[in-house]
Amino acid sequence: MNDLTRRDFLAGTAALAAGTLATPALAQTPKRGGTLRFIPIGDLKILDPIWTTAYITRDHGYMIWDTLFATDANLQIKPQMVDKHTVSRDGMKFTFTLRDGLRFHDGQPVTAEDCVASLLRWGKKDPLGKLMLAATGKLQAADRKTFVLELKEPFGMVLEALGKPSSNVPFIMPARLAATPADEQVKESIGSGPFKFVKEEWQPGNQVVYARNADYVPRSEPPSGAAGGKHV
Repeated sequence: MNDLTRRDFLAGTAALAAGTLATPALAQTPKRGGTLRFIPIGDLKILDPIWTTAYITRDHGYMIWDTLFATDANLQIKPQMVDKHTVSRDGMKFTFTLRDGLRFHDGQPVTAEDCVASLLRWGKKDPLGKLMLAATGKLQAADRKTFVLELKEPFGMVLEALGKPSSNVPFIMPARLAATPADEQVKESIGSGPFKFVKEEWQPGNQVVYARNADYVPRSEPPSGAAGGKHV
């Protein structure tokens, strides 16, 4: 890691990377490279944004992981990791296809199986996720980039659930991490988001360090809320 790729925060945030909070004035003049430091809302103690609803962990989550859909500045649900999706005429079957170029920080491609496993774990903790899964009859991968959600009873907030902006956010993790029981914390912060977590430099109560993910492929749309291109 060097000065051109390092992002140094004193407890993590998603305000700059995900736009879930108001954009600070210092971010209005873009600057490439260097190190950015600031003090967030609290001390980052828990790294698993599914295990806890703490906002500081949610913000950490937006740095590391990405979401299938996101809420923009106008509170509209927009695709994020999803390239295209279809909904059956009766609203009971949803088909999602991931966009190209999505890779986790360990170099592995993001697959439909990762998405299914992540949603199943998230749905065991998040209240809206629980409701969605209770109405779901089938959630499975169709191929490497496509997965299908079929409802067994009407549920009108599927996209709103997948694109909810705050805790618990349905972040997409590698399937091997998403296999962790929902009442246990994941042991690694491996995502496909715009930053990588530098765990060896984490000092709880003092600092958290993130490095720019040079392999991250942002969306082409301008950033808006938690949606759009995350250029870091």
